Amino acid sequence: MWRDSAAIKRMGKPYGDDLRCKFFAAYDEGDATLEEVARRFLVSVGWAKKVSAQRKRTKQAERVPHQPGRKPRVGKELYPKLLEWVQAQPDLTLAEFQAKLQRDAGVSLSVTQVWYLLRKLGLRLKKSRSTPPSETRRQTANDAKRSSLDFARFRQKG
Repeated sequence: MWRDSAAIKRMGKPYGDDLRCKFFAAYDEGDATLEEVARRFLVSVGWAKKVSAQRKRTKQAERVPHQPGRKPRVGKELYPKLLEWVQAQPDLTLAEFQAKLQRDAGVSLSVTQVWYLLRKLGLRLKKSRSTPPSETRRQTANDAKRSSLDFARFRQKG
């Protein structure tokens, strides 16, 4: 239903901040009630009550920008400190980093959330290139002498 462009064009648009400021200036003069000012500005009483309550809550007349989604537990002001920790001790495990966050910053995160936080900071898992690959073969199910891959190769040749 909403994908129809005609329906989208019919939807109302939010009132601008200019109207809000003029509305609150008239209301703050104190000579009229909220309902009378709403009638004078040709807006609904419901809208007037809503924006009035919002102004009391946020202490600003302008629209508050909509920020959907979950709010992060770790604020951006903590990011430089986290980067310092990693530079000072780059071999911290995720669990150690999690404990350090809890102890020093008072932020409780799961190990997975710590991983996502470090990824958001642009840090990545350090992989050691100096160790040679493992020479031991993987064990197969029931300690079989041949794996199914070996058996498939044998059948193709035979």
